[in-house]
Amino acid sequence: MPEGNVNAEIANHLREQGEHSEPAADRPSKRRIETIEILEAVLLAIVAIVTALSGYQAARWDGESAKEYATSSRLRTEAQSTALTANQTLIYNAGNFTAWLQAYDAGDKSLQDLLERRFTPEYKVAFDAWVAIDGMNDPSAPPGPRYMEEYEDPLTEKAAEQNKEASHAFDLGVDYRATGEHYVRITVVLAAVLFLIAIGQRFKVRGVRYSVNIVAGIFLVYCLYLFAIYPHLVG
Repeated sequence: MPEGNVNAEIANHLREQGEHSEPAADRPSKRRIETIEILEAVLLAIVAIVTALSGYQAARWDGESAKEYATSSRLRTEAQSTALTANQTLIYNAGNFTAWLQAYDAGDKSLQDLLERRFTPEYKVAFDAWVAIDGMNDPSAPPGPRYMEEYEDPLTEKAAEQNKEASHAFDLGVDYRATGEHYVRITVVLAAVLFLIAIGQRFKVRGVRYSVNIVAGIFLVYCLYLFAIYPHLVG
C-alpha cells in the first residue's frame, strides 16, 4: 500500500475520532447549562409565588387602611355631633340658671323651684353644691355651677373619647398604609429579579450568566427576608 494512502487513512481515522470525541467533551458543559436552566426555573417559580403573595398582602393592607380611615371619619363626625349636643345642653342649663338668678333676686320661690327641676341631673348636682357654699353671696365662690368640681358633663367626655378613638383609627390607617407600601416595594424589587434572570438567559458566557443569576438570587433572598419579617393578614 502506498505510503500516501496510509497517511490519508490515518488522518481520516483521527478526524473521525475527533468528531466522535467532541460531543463527549461538550456533555459536562451541557449538563452545567441544564443545571443553570433548572435553577433559573426554580428562581422564576419562587419569584412568581412571592410576587403574588406580596401583591395580595399589599392589597389587603391597603384595604385595612381604607377601613380605618373610614372609621376615623365616622367617629370624628359622631364626636362633633356629641360635642354640639353637649354645648346645646350647657346653653340650656345656663339659660335656666340665669332665669333662676333673676327669680332669686325677685324673691319668686315658686319660679326658682320650677327652674331647679328643669336642670339636667348632672348640672343639678353642681347647682346644689354651688348653693350650699352660698355662691349667690360669696364673692370668692365660683361664678356658677358650671365651674364647680362636682360638675360633670358626660356628653363632653363622650365626645373626647370619640375623638381619641378617631385619632387611634387614623394612626392605624397610616400604619397599615405604610405596611402596604412595604409590600409594594418588595414587588418592585422582585420585578428587578425577573429582569435580571431574563437578561442572564441571553448571555452565552457562563461567567456572566452565573454572576447575573447570583445577583438575582441575592435580591430574591432579601425579598424573602422582608416578606418574613413584615406583618401578614391571613384570611
